Amino acid sequence: MTVRVEYWLSVASPWTWLGSARFMDLLARTGAQVELLPMDLSEVFAATGGTPFPQRSPARQSYRQLELARWSRKLGVPLTLTPRYYPVDRVPASCLLIAAGEAGLDTLTLSHAVLRAIWCEDRDIADWATLVQLVEGFGHDGEALVKQAQHPNTVRQLGANTQRAVQSGVFGAPTFIVDGERFWGQDRLDVLEERLSRA
Repeated sequence: MTVRVEYWLSVASPWTWLGSARFMDLLARTGAQVELLPMDLSEVFAATGGTPFPQRSPARQSYRQLELARWSRKLGVPLTLTPRYYPVDRVPASCLLIAAGEAGLDTLTLSHAVLRAIWCEDRDIADWATLVQLVEGFGHDGEALVKQAQHPNTVRQLGANTQRAVQSGVFGAPTFIVDGERFWGQDRLDVLEERLSRA
């Protein structure tokens, strides 16, 4: 029986970026299926007591940057600590991934490209033209997918995802859920793999 992993992500989360390639490798090794679920992290924070990065104290902001630099070096994953377009509106890229999933496209690979765009390439993932280019980089019709991403039903689905995230106990990104068991953070991927190996 194939195990399914719920993958709750924010398209602008540096922690999600740091774990993205390793999570894809984990899925390939274990054969687990993934349900990719973009969410509005600011709304999740508001519902669960989290604080957006710009509103944190200087001590917490500086430590977060220190930890990101440490993990980037440790993992060998390039990461720009102060991207040109950050903070950024997460809705366009989140809706793009939802539309991609509905179209049967490889949302996992596309999500990795979106994360790379903001954290390595200094690109604006709130810009529809940028998103068109990312989609077309995989040989798909970027204009058509963006049109679907802009549809009110897709925006509503992002809201439904966010509500489901809160109801599922999600409070940060990335979060992975297997049969109701939560694993929060890219530093929990080893534990997640142990869980999948027992399934």
